[in-house]
Amino acid sequence: MAATVFYLDEVPEPGAVALLDGPEGRHAATVRRIRAGEAVTLSDGRGVLARTEVVAAQKDRLELLVHDRQRAEPAYPAVTVVQALPKSERSELAVELMTEAGADLIVPWQAARCVSNWETKADKGVAKWRAAARAAARQSRRAYIPEVTALHRTPEVADAVRAAKAQGAVVAALHESGTAAFTGLPWGSAPAAMLIVGPEGGLDDAELTALAGSGAEVVRLGPTVLRTSTAAAVALGALGALTRRW
Repeated sequence: MAATVFYLDEVPEPGAVALLDGPEGRHAATVRRIRAGEAVTLSDGRGVLARTEVVAAQKDRLELLVHDRQRAEPAYPAVTVVQALPKSERSELAVELMTEAGADLIVPWQAARCVSNWETKADKGVAKWRAAARAAARQSRRAYIPEVTALHRTPEVADAVRAAKAQGAVVAALHESGTAAFTGLPWGSAPAAMLIVGPEGGLDDAELTALAGSGAEVVRLGPTVLRTSTAAAVALGALGALTRRW
């Protein structure tokens, strides 16, 4: 079994001793009860992976001897997920699932029919999503923690779609009204991908018009209607098989 992954802003060179403290150190030493002699993988969350051994453990920190370092290649094509805000009890679950499934960039979206409203608490909501992405990346032993952007409104999402299309990305807005199938898009040759997931109430007509007008393909993901909190993870799984990501 691969060693547990913990994140450190800067991973030292081989032969040096790294100090893992703060929330990561407390989780490792107190929650996971990792002790001297155990193997731990350190990552900076930006692709660096280091094989280390715990040489000292205290109640809120670990000291780790770095044996070697390497850089993991990022998944290709990179996938951005534009996620309409789910209900509060499922909000962070959506981020956890898409992170475990491989999302590279996560864009929170205040869509028209979102039950949740971040207009007065956007910073707090984004911070929670970033913490959820970090925890899920650790759980799934990812070398890259997905970035979570600031809150977007529909005009900003439309701008992001246009920018992605200008770079050659395939952009799919997942919606039951789509006449094309998700598998029919040219994912295999795409240099990048963007998935747009609407809220529990679905995308309204103005949003569909804005997204399609910006270059997004409105497609059906499959034969069933999925929750907004699970749709991105299912789509990412499909992309894993349809592209070189897996």
